[in-house]
Amino acid sequence: MDVRRPRFDVGVHRLARRRVDEVAAAVAAAQQHNGTTKQHTSCSSSSSTSRRSRSNGAMAVTATTPVTRPSTATSRAGAAAVTAALVLLVVALGIVDITQGTAAVGPAEVFKALTGQAEAADASVVIASRLPRMAAGILVGVILGVAGAVLQAVSRNVLASPDTLAVNAGSYLALGLVGATGVSLPLLASSSVAFVGGLLAAAVVLALSGLGTGTVRLVLAGTALALGLNSVTEGLLLLFPEQTEGLYQWNQGSISQNGFDGVLQMLPIALIGIVGLLLTARRVDALALGDDAARGLGVPVRATRVTVVVLASLLSATAVTLAGPIGFVGLCAPALVRPLARRLKGFARARTTLPVAGLVGAALVLGSDVLLRALVPSDRAVAVPTGVVTSLVGAVFLVVMALRLRDTSGAETPDRIRIPSRTVFLVTLIGLVAVVVGVTIAGALLGDSKLLLGDVANWAQGRAGRAVSFVLETRIPRVLAALCAGAALALAGTLVQAVTRNPLAEPGVLGVSGGAALGAVLLVTTAPVAGTWGVAGAAFAGAAVSSVVVFGLAARGGYQQNRLVLVGIGVAAGTAALISLLIVLTDPFNATKALTWLSGSTYGRTMPDVLPVALVLVLGLVVAFARRTELDLVSLDEDTPRLLGLPLSRARLGFLVMAVLLSATAVASAGTIGFVGLVAPHAARALVGRRHVRVVPVAVLLGAALVCTADLLGRTVIAPAQLGAGLMTAVIGTPYFLYLLVRSRR
Repeated sequence: MDVRRPRFDVGVHRLARRRVDEVAAAVAAAQQHNGTTKQHTSCSSSSSTSRRSRSNGAMAVTATTPVTRPSTATSRAGAAAVTAALVLLVVALGIVDITQGTAAVGPAEVFKALTGQAEAADASVVIASRLPRMAAGILVGVILGVAGAVLQAVSRNVLASPDTLAVNAGSYLALGLVGATGVSLPLLASSSVAFVGGLLAAAVVLALSGLGTGTVRLVLAGTALALGLNSVTEGLLLLFPEQTEGLYQWNQGSISQNGFDGVLQMLPIALIGIVGLLLTARRVDALALGDDAARGLGVPVRATRVTVVVLASLLSATAVTLAGPIGFVGLCAPALVRPLARRLKGFARARTTLPVAGLVGAALVLGSDVLLRALVPSDRAVAVPTGVVTSLVGAVFLVVMALRLRDTSGAETPDRIRIPSRTVFLVTLIGLVAVVVGVTIAGALLGDSKLLLGDVANWAQGRAGRAVSFVLETRIPRVLAALCAGAALALAGTLVQAVTRNPLAEPGVLGVSGGAALGAVLLVTTAPVAGTWGVAGAAFAGAAVSSVVVFGLAARGGYQQNRLVLVGIGVAAGTAALISLLIVLTDPFNATKALTWLSGSTYGRTMPDVLPVALVLVLGLVVAFARRTELDLVSLDEDTPRLLGLPLSRARLGFLVMAVLLSATAVASAGTIGFVGLVAPHAARALVGRRHVRVVPVAVLLGAALVCTADLLGRTVIAPAQLGAGLMTAVIGTPYFLYLLVRSRR
């Protein structure tokens, strides 16, 4: 025995042994996510096992002898075997990948090209296109796998990754800002810009979510920030289409390359990041003990955490620069390695876990590319980004993890009981009505062509000129669509928050709006001549499917606060990936088509487009007012409605169906508009209390005013250019969502 081994190394070695022992014991396995209680659980399990062994004889003694645990040599051999198998899998996927493509270059031609016996054309395809693509896939997969594993380790959060920390969104915005200026940067300079943007985004998310305070909270903060950053970036893409040409396709993530230049330039940066992380591996292991224990071992906790986050952001920026954001690889790869680490001592330390996570990441990226090219015809597969496939896989993975994780958020703390007077309610209501009327008039008068009230009066009486008539006939439907969509989304958010008793629930965050957008885009791309009611029906079908998935899965846990939102985020990510896939497969060169729809634009709306959402809004208001007492009871708790004889399940289902109808028709009329269903109900409760007879009208007016104002600003601030209302509401709603998240942590 080496008695001179440093205290730090001994501590880490004991940590690894303790983890394996805890997994072997059934009592500790049931509490493996309890963080700081692990050591106490392990000790109590050991003492109770000893007591049972003394009373139960030889059989109990046999069950607790070290012979049943794998020896170190066996564990190392198993780890080596698993690593070798992963290497062979990556090699096999790489070989298959270089045989796929649009050119008629099969395995035989590839072999000849690799041995220098192929024709010049075949050799050019293999050397200049397919081999760089395979190399980029391996490099990007290794980078993202390592980055995700180390971020999860230092944050003690199994959901940490470059995606959930908004690193990709920060890099995307940074590159979009540079692209909007028209400056053309070399690859290394672009990587530096992406690195700065990603690092800042990760720092904000970690600061808002708190380290080790909750696995779900980090995803909520990262997703909200990513939505806001992506909205700003999409606005830049719409404002500067020529300067940012190709940036939208790049944002979907593709490993296709033209030669080895990009791979060779990014490889040294990747090696620096990986080597730096391996050098900090011992400190990362110590951080798993907790900050206090790590300090006791002499580890500089803050410096280690900052160093690791910087290096992980550098790796993520390298991957983003080379291939664009490849979604969810950094989340899935470490999660697939964790079961191995619990069973094999060889994978108990970071210095072995990080390379294995990199291999798994490479297998995921190459496997996604191989699967894509096997299922989609070769002439179309070249236009489908690899990141779309990984995003679909990651969305499913996120939903599964959401169902398995323990939701530690607890029940929502009710707001301080406050019942404003009737006078306060009436004054608030009258003030909001005045605001809505004023915004409506401003929306009708202002735009690229400014009008007067007299012009509107003459148009209403049929006495306006041709120019004024043309302007108002295109502008009035847009104003009405914004008003109705905002009111419908606000009412839908009010119903969903009441039913789930979740202050973070909102149709956009829960994936309902994403499902509606997917249904509408599916119909529009496959049947361009579809009418207004057809689009509304398709949107409702998509919203219904996504709602069944989200609420059906979340109901198993009693609509727990963070789990419901996390399942919705996974479904929203999946629908966004499918929408991108549809756009690419049907019209790959028209990114503006996708951006316009996803940004929540009212452009080109006519009066028939407004009719479905207006009718459903009227129906929703009637239901909400008629069932206002049921809404109040449902929003209290589980027991009170049952004690009063209210059929809780039926009431909850009815309100959710109404919310789905409202969200679907709002998306069909105005596109995807986020955060309105979150901000309006919260503001309404703050103004007039929690009784829904007051909350509903105030929230509806707030939602209508918010979306109409956002649409007005998008049409006028940078006229004649325009921005979608959804982009403006995301910029407003993201800070508010983050504020609610921080407040709920206190």
